[in-house]
Amino acid sequence: MSAVIVQSDHPARWWSPQPDGRIECRACPRLCRLASGQRGFCFVRQNLGGQMVLTTYGRSSGFCIDPIEKKPLNHFHPGTSVLSFGTAGCNLGCRFCQNWDISKAREFDRLADAASPEGIAAAGRRLGCRSVAFTYNDPVIFAEYAMDVADACRAVGIAAVAVTAGYMTDDSRPEFYRHMDAANVDLKGFTEAFYHRNCFGELQPVLDTLKYLRRETDVWFEVTTLLIPGENDSEAEIDLASDWFAANLGPDVPWHFTAFHPDYKMLDKPRTPPPTLTRARAIARSKGLRYVYTGNVHDRTGSSTWCPGCGGLLIERDWYSLGAWHLNGNCCALCGCEIAGCFHEKPGNWGARRVPVRMS
Repeated sequence: MSAVIVQSDHPARWWSPQPDGRIECRACPRLCRLASGQRGFCFVRQNLGGQMVLTTYGRSSGFCIDPIEKKPLNHFHPGTSVLSFGTAGCNLGCRFCQNWDISKAREFDRLADAASPEGIAAAGRRLGCRSVAFTYNDPVIFAEYAMDVADACRAVGIAAVAVTAGYMTDDSRPEFYRHMDAANVDLKGFTEAFYHRNCFGELQPVLDTLKYLRRETDVWFEVTTLLIPGENDSEAEIDLASDWFAANLGPDVPWHFTAFHPDYKMLDKPRTPPPTLTRARAIARSKGLRYVYTGNVHDRTGSSTWCPGCGGLLIERDWYSLGAWHLNGNCCALCGCEIAGCFHEKPGNWGARRVPVRMS
């Protein structure tokens, strides 16, 4: 019989008392104002006796070893393995959520495993993982746990990766990213109407996070946009987003356009046709963006890395498996052009395996 996982009362950051006796959570732009005993929109941050606590500290919905390309990160130690985990809850309400059983969880029986930051770091080292990823649900809502895990991992030479929607505040953003080595930020669309209608959130805080990462940190980051037919896949929207991307993030930040499949509360939309991804990639590349990828489809051209100097193949990808490799460190082996990212002389050899891991 499995052990019962009880909620934690770990002290949380980024909150302030209010004149009416409530407390305001400032981890994300929702700024939830909570009376004693109340939980925020995310469900995991709670007012307990006038103090903000994180109820999922040290608890996980499961651990798994993945290829780093699955995050997706194509320019961060390609071919290596990453120990991935999440908790429960989310601070967005995406109708198309593809991890909804975790991110929308409201019961602690979803938290099937428990581990201390030091335990996770030790497991990552024992299992030969190059990095640990906070994923499946958004680490912004369990930031205190994620930051402690990141510190423990860094102490043993393991990098920390945040897979996030970037929906956070000026209060939480600087401290959170001081602990991270890499991130993939989910830019879900490029209109406030899309975020309001489909995510119950706002676009601007996400753009602020992207600009902050580019201008104020050394965190390696890549961006993902899930293209949903009829929602955020028009040429006009992709053109506008590409212009903003080029002007604010520059040509070297990788951008992944990935295919939607019907899920959660958006079952009425069809799967994204591969030509939609190819067209989006072409638009972004036409704006001078050097590393634009397609995902969730079988597309060797769109998933591989090509040299912006000579056009030669640098890293061949077949789904999450690597093939040809024409890099010397961070430079093209064919023409010497410098390639943005974090690379080794040789790729990792983890491949496409996905291996579940139990901590307890």
